[in-house]
Amino acid sequence: MQAKTATNPKPLHFGLIMVIYLCGIFMGAIDTSVVTPARTVIQNGLGVGDQTGIWMITIYTLAYASSIPIMGKLADRLGRKTIYLICIILFGTGSLLAGLSQYIGHFGFFLMARAIQAIGGGGIMPIASAEFGTTFPEDKRGMALGMVGGVYGIATVVGGSLGSAILGAFGLQNWGFIFFINIPISLFIIICGFIFLPNTKIDDVKPIDKWGTLFLVMMILSLLYGLRNIDFFDFVKSFTSTDVYPFLIIFIVLLPFFIFAEKKAADPIMNLDYFREAPIVITLIISFITGVIMMGMVFVPQFAENALRMQQGSGGYFVMVLGIFAGVGAPVSGRLIDRYGPKLIMGAGFLLSIIGSLFLVLITTSYPNLLTVAICLILIGLGMGFTMGTPLNYMMLDNTKKADSNSALATLSLIRSVGTAIAPAVMVGFIAHAGVTAEANITAQLPKELVLPSLPYVTQLDEETTALKDSDFGKTYLSSVQFPDFEAMEKISLDAHGGVSDMKLPANLTKELSDADVTNIDHAVDNMVSYMADTMKPMVTEKAESGVQSGIDGLNRITASPEVPAQVTQGVSTMVTQMTALKNALPDAVNQGFQNYLGKVKAMGAQIQNIYQKTMETGFKQVYMTTAIASAFALVVLLFYKDKHERVKKEKKKG
Repeated sequence: MQAKTATNPKPLHFGLIMVIYLCGIFMGAIDTSVVTPARTVIQNGLGVGDQTGIWMITIYTLAYASSIPIMGKLADRLGRKTIYLICIILFGTGSLLAGLSQYIGHFGFFLMARAIQAIGGGGIMPIASAEFGTTFPEDKRGMALGMVGGVYGIATVVGGSLGSAILGAFGLQNWGFIFFINIPISLFIIICGFIFLPNTKIDDVKPIDKWGTLFLVMMILSLLYGLRNIDFFDFVKSFTSTDVYPFLIIFIVLLPFFIFAEKKAADPIMNLDYFREAPIVITLIISFITGVIMMGMVFVPQFAENALRMQQGSGGYFVMVLGIFAGVGAPVSGRLIDRYGPKLIMGAGFLLSIIGSLFLVLITTSYPNLLTVAICLILIGLGMGFTMGTPLNYMMLDNTKKADSNSALATLSLIRSVGTAIAPAVMVGFIAHAGVTAEANITAQLPKELVLPSLPYVTQLDEETTALKDSDFGKTYLSSVQFPDFEAMEKISLDAHGGVSDMKLPANLTKELSDADVTNIDHAVDNMVSYMADTMKPMVTEKAESGVQSGIDGLNRITASPEVPAQVTQGVSTMVTQMTALKNALPDAVNQGFQNYLGKVKAMGAQIQNIYQKTMETGFKQVYMTTAIASAFALVVLLFYKDKHERVKKEKKKG
């Protein structure tokens, strides 16, 4: 197919142009999905937990959202080719730095690299979508935009699987290689794009909206940072913290300044008229919700690993199932849109998302196996394919001017990115809370008593001390003597000595527990209990010995008194001898008791894994119940949307 445009007089080879742009989309999608199976691996490798580690996704969405409107406007002014290639250069540079951060070992450096990636990524999808949406004939637009979703889905398949394959081939400690794959793709796009891409731009170029851009970026960063720091398990306290409310106040204060700047701007960074048109407002609301729903994909590898008890980092292969059906659904939805319009197709997608999410919550978590995991991912993948890009792009372009295509799609992507930035903050809270609860649940099931082997003279001493204390002599002379509970010495309460829940673990064990998954949580618990045993053993021994020694010292004082009859002294001396033998036997008995305790804990390996798996499932249930509720809400909002064909029919009837 060839065509000429006012800004590009030479014939355009749409197939070649499509390949170059789709390669960029493919690379961006690979990066999103390749990080997904490696998320926990990366955060463990850089020594951070879930709440901090999720910033590798949040910082990307923050920078991505801030970049979108700027790149869209720059593309209008300087041309799509110029800005697209700059975006690819930034993305490739960020990928290189992200990979190198493994060797630098600093999470802050990694976040900086992710931000550079995102600034470049903010222009790739909107510019490519705008090029397809404006250069293809209207009757083929759905198919063209469907290719965007199809490539995105295929890349998701390759990315998730490739991520797990790289981790498997190079080892979890060499996760940096998952970012290096972007470098050759970037070089290919830069070379081919420089030679073959037309530099499509808007003829009527107006001054860039500097003030509007500044206010918008500040508003986006303030809003998303503030919302990101809300802890929904402690909403009031977190909302009133200095990490939340000041940033929300900044957003509110800047809003009127932004509106004023946009009204005065010759070419506003965001067209405020969009928010006066009901079809566009509905499209933007649905775009936000779609961003929330899409973030459920981030937790698919971790969910699959937990459900099927797979090693950490291997769950990326299950993103393949999600991606295959998203990749199938996207181009199919594009073709169906050309025939039935976007409303019906998007509604079907949300319905599939609801069914898939509820199947996961109600069936898969109760009966975790390969079949149930695959079914829920197939349904969710089809739902994503029908909703994630094509219908929304179509709806937005259908309701805006052709000259505003870049800005319109940039606004759409911006609103969707707000959803993708907020959603992980909520969802990872569910997972982190489940992880803390899992550790508490496991600790609660550990034995609370230390059972010692039979100690010498325990029964005799218990009987003798009882008889002696009840005698007239005992009532006179033994009131100040403290005897241990001999019978109870063979069963020692560990909580009374500072149990596991009260013990401060060293950093390496704390990290091992937080990094553990369902396949190795039992080994992490074994190591924790071994440390506990080594720490508590001398304390338990000393406490038991001091109790016996207290009795020995008291009896020795009595035998030293001249007032005590000889026959009593002889009996007391025998008790002292027995108690001394008991005391001498305590260290070996306590040692054996702890060995038996460790054996019991080791025998609980399968039970510990079950407790961990079931508790973590509660977190995943909450994540995917969130996506089900969001999909249902989007379906309701969609009912109020009237597409162009419906509006034309309505106007004809009125006429």
